[in-house]
Amino acid sequence: MTIRVLLADDQALLRSAFRVLVDSEPDMEVVGEASDGAQAVRLAKEERADVVLMDIRMPGTDGLAATRLISADPSLAHVRVVILTTFEVDDYVVRSLRAGASGFLGKGSEPDELLNAIRIAAGGEALLSPAATKGLIARFLAQGDAAGDEDDPARAQRLSALTGREREVLVQVAGGHSNDEIAERLEVSPLTVKTHVNRAMAKLGARDRAQLVVIAYESGLVRPRVD
Repeated sequence: MTIRVLLADDQALLRSAFRVLVDSEPDMEVVGEASDGAQAVRLAKEERADVVLMDIRMPGTDGLAATRLISADPSLAHVRVVILTTFEVDDYVVRSLRAGASGFLGKGSEPDELLNAIRIAAGGEALLSPAATKGLIARFLAQGDAAGDEDDPARAQRLSALTGREREVLVQVAGGHSNDEIAERLEVSPLTVKTHVNRAMAKLGARDRAQLVVIAYESGLVRPRVD
């Protein structure tokens, strides 16, 4: 299956560079370019994009607002957003994850990292660049103003719908572990882990693993750790 990629960045030169890179891969193609968030939302729907590489700072409708709009649109439920940012240590990054982004990547990342990010997001996995550790996200979520008015107090109550095993798996997901790693830790099959992850996502209303991580911290199931 060819991954349909939409590029959203207000810098034409960067979009051109990303286009050349993405189109060079046999399993993906660029289906559109947007210079602002509003255009990105429109093209995501018109071009049936699978993954949107979204610059977080754009004129007019920025990447954060565009990510919220994509996440809230049922007709775009299949679309995965990867935030591209110059500043990985940025409060907007965590807000983007809450808004529905599948992860983020620094613009200074290597080409192979960017291509891998597209494939990971298209596969429904959470993407965090090496510099953006779970500890970093935990520190943001630990800040008093991080939750803000975007926090959903019902999430903690929603955890009661999870089985004991689903909670265990959610803790492991929040720790950044893959299905194979979780399976080894819990001594079950990777398919069983995948089933538990999918059920937890459905019960918690999460689009993907990235949102599961945020929910795990916001609900208090996993406590932020500052090294």
